Amino acid sequence: MIRRALRVVLPLAVVVAGAIGAWSMIENRPQPETRLAEAPLPLVRVVEAEPRSARMTVATEGTVAPRTESELVPEVSGRVTWVSPSLASGGFFEKGEELLRIEPREYELAAVRSQAAVAQAKLQLATEEQESDLARKEWQSLGKGEAPTALTLREPQVAEARAALAAAEAALNQAEYDLERTVVHAPYAGRVREKKVDVGQFVSRGSSAARIYAVDFAEVRLPIPDDQLAYVDLPLAYRGQSANATGPRVTLHAQFAGREHEWRGHIVRTEGEIDPRSRMVHAIAQVEDPYGENNRTGRPPLSVGLFVRAEIHGNSVRGLIPVPRSAMRGESQVMVVDGQNRLRFRTVEIFRAERDRVLVRSGLEAGERICVSPLEAAVDGMEVRIAVSESETTGPDRKAPGRVSAPGKKRSV
Repeated sequence: MIRRALRVVLPLAVVVAGAIGAWSMIENRPQPETRLAEAPLPLVRVVEAEPRSARMTVATEGTVAPRTESELVPEVSGRVTWVSPSLASGGFFEKGEELLRIEPREYELAAVRSQAAVAQAKLQLATEEQESDLARKEWQSLGKGEAPTALTLREPQVAEARAALAAAEAALNQAEYDLERTVVHAPYAGRVREKKVDVGQFVSRGSSAARIYAVDFAEVRLPIPDDQLAYVDLPLAYRGQSANATGPRVTLHAQFAGREHEWRGHIVRTEGEIDPRSRMVHAIAQVEDPYGENNRTGRPPLSVGLFVRAEIHGNSVRGLIPVPRSAMRGESQVMVVDGQNRLRFRTVEIFRAERDRVLVRSGLEAGERICVSPLEAAVDGMEVRIAVSESETTGPDRKAPGRVSAPGKKRSV
């Protein structure tokens, strides 16, 4: 019986002793000390509002085209006997240079026939004038009564002879003019875009022999959105004004042979209508001597068909504050850090929004600090820390980069 009792009592005693020990350890455990944890305030970067004068520019693009382009058309028909070496695709020529010759024999014969007709008409006129003088003298010696009629004095015959002489001389001038036009001269200094005839080919009056364009100027048609017109002074044409007004400067950029090149020109006019689909105004930029060699920069010619990017220099506006794009909250709101390092929301008037910055016309004062750091849960009046830039940490007493100028706020946990 004693053994059976020990088998039951001893395990119970061990369990009770263990429970008492655990309870004692729990009751006598050290109490944790409450600490004040430091919760750092949001760290933000700021830029100082500084009013500046900003030069407006409008970016656009277009394709180079000649200012003057025409078809080289012979004014007489015939077989081509000679073609200038300059009359080739891409060839240059000067004003008045011979480009094409047409077989002149037919026109030389026509000129000889016209000369003979003029001589015959002169003879006929001299004969009629002599006979008219004889008729007048005979009437004066024999005639009596009424005055002689014009027919009696052969005046109609004289007038007819004079008209025949004038017609013969006109025909001679036409024949000589046609003979001169068997040689086709360049109307201006230019370049050949397309050659259409060659030696031995028969050309007709009015048919195109080549397509040419002038090289004194090149033009670029530049589309400008309607909302960008306020930034540039385009030469808008009014009735009665000169069409040769000089507008703002234009800088053209293009990639050629793996390098970036630049040309300078001016806006010379705007087109007479607004595109009804895109609502854009097209300005014409003009570049002088686009094919002139530039030995100093090695710049290639501004060839027709080259795609260029254009930068139109516009007005200079004072008192604008540039703000980085990252500082904008919504369309027209920024966050300003006041003297107590607290955020204040500010609504501003935007003059122009660019790719990397926004130009603010009003709503900010010079010297105010603008927050440029993204904050997910920003509220008006929230306290922040200002990040110190590297330029402000050069002295021995300056704080290290990344340190803050305001202490953190302690909270109990």
